[in-house]
Amino acid sequence: MPLGRTNYLTIATGAAVIAASFWGMAIERQVDGFFALNIAPFLLIGAYATVAVGILIRPRKH
Repeated sequence: MPLGRTNYLTIATGAAVIAASFWGMAIERQVDGFFALNIAPFLLIGAYATVAVGILIRPRKH
């Protein structure tokens, strides 16, 4: 398989943070709320970067 266990765990972690960020913004229900403007953008950028790293890293060969 082209991706290893570490890749899938990294991708799953990033996807969970993405889902949690969007869920948090939906719970807040304000476009200009504190979470939507100050916390969610940084979480989303970090989570998308985590997914990209999870796709790009090579699994170790034992």
